[in-house]
Amino acid sequence: MNIKLFSRLTVLLLAVFSGQAVCQLRMTTPQSPPTFQSVSARSDPRLVDRVVAIVNSEAITELELQQKTQAIVRRLRGQGTELPPNEVIKPQVLERMVSDLAVQQAARDLGIRVDEAIIDRAVGRIAQDANLSVAQFRDKVEAEGGIGFSAFRQEVTNELIVSRIREREIDARVQVSEAEINAYLEEQKSAAPEFNISQILVRVPEGASAAEVARLSAKAETIARGARTGVDFTRILASYEVTGEPVVGGNMGMRRADQIPPIFMDAVSGLVPGDVAPVVRSQAGFHVLKLVERRGGDGGSAAAPVRQTRARHILIRINELNSEPEVLRRLNEIRERLTAKSVEFPDMARQYSADGSASQGGDLGWVYPGDTVPEFENAMNVLKPGEISEPVRSPFGYHLIQVVDRRTDEASPERVRAAARGAIRTRKSNEAFAEWVAQARDRAYVEYRLDER
Repeated sequence: MNIKLFSRLTVLLLAVFSGQAVCQLRMTTPQSPPTFQSVSARSDPRLVDRVVAIVNSEAITELELQQKTQAIVRRLRGQGTELPPNEVIKPQVLERMVSDLAVQQAARDLGIRVDEAIIDRAVGRIAQDANLSVAQFRDKVEAEGGIGFSAFRQEVTNELIVSRIREREIDARVQVSEAEINAYLEEQKSAAPEFNISQILVRVPEGASAAEVARLSAKAETIARGARTGVDFTRILASYEVTGEPVVGGNMGMRRADQIPPIFMDAVSGLVPGDVAPVVRSQAGFHVLKLVERRGGDGGSAAAPVRQTRARHILIRINELNSEPEVLRRLNEIRERLTAKSVEFPDMARQYSADGSASQGGDLGWVYPGDTVPEFENAMNVLKPGEISEPVRSPFGYHLIQVVDRRTDEASPERVRAAARGAIRTRKSNEAFAEWVAQARDRAYVEYRLDER
């Protein structure tokens, strides 16, 4: 096998489920090994034929390793990737499982928990992205996903815990200096143009009928519409991968224009970061492309044109005096009056909105991407100028949103520096989290039994 290909596959296998840094294989040896319980005991009881690794007080079983390995193999085969031998794959997957379990244990030691209600909402959103109810999604996972629904739910829980770790232990401690921003902007000015594109491919099998091609084309259009509302590509992929749909993809990373297929460049060259291109047809199938970042050639991605939205809103908070049903009833009544043009939006905002913008008729001015919370921004992005949203839930309460206008313009110098600061912070946060994971893995007692029979 080609050595470079083998190396890339090894890294991919280690990162494919958690997307985090690769940890080196390490073994710590306390004076006496702790007692342990099976990882399976954390979810549903299942048949355990033998233990293949112990991480502190918990065990990883061969059945769990087989399920995880099979899931990774299915994903790589779906992407047309050549696979290394099974005797190479399994130890790599096991090491990733050991590292992930060490991280989850460290999170518990820190008191990091995720409520069942939050997990329910996350699973519900994934099911919604697949246009299924939660019950239908559960049936799909059980029938076609190759893993139990409880195992899928545990994967979602683990990702939520990782997010909590990053928020609490990493992001708050990352600092970016003005000198780092200056150096970043200077570097971008002289850099060749690069593009970071995320893609989702809806595969079209060879010899597919016209009806099947039409069905898959419609699926791609549905995915594109969802992506334009701000739904993350990772969530979209997760919702389809477990149900056996012919949908693959991911982030391509930063690449020069000459390293990107011409049909992709034609589709994204006129976009601003955050935009989703019209669906592209190739011999492989239908591609949904999103421009994540544009860097270099014009002063860097921070100076690239950005799409701004002029918006206004009405916010009503939920509290002891305003129950959720009452808030929804009032906002729906206001929306009906606005749609009928019997009242004006600014007047309703001044009368009802609990936001500081109420005195300005709910006017938020020109909003940049990232200025508002994701729930608000996603709802705002799908509106046309003049349209009014349905009630939108956010951490602050419920909103009615109206888009007044849109424009594409260069960012102000302050925005340029803010974007550079964000890019540097993201890089430093990723590096710090990789180190945190490595330290959690170092502290764990690990005993391998994969070769025992």
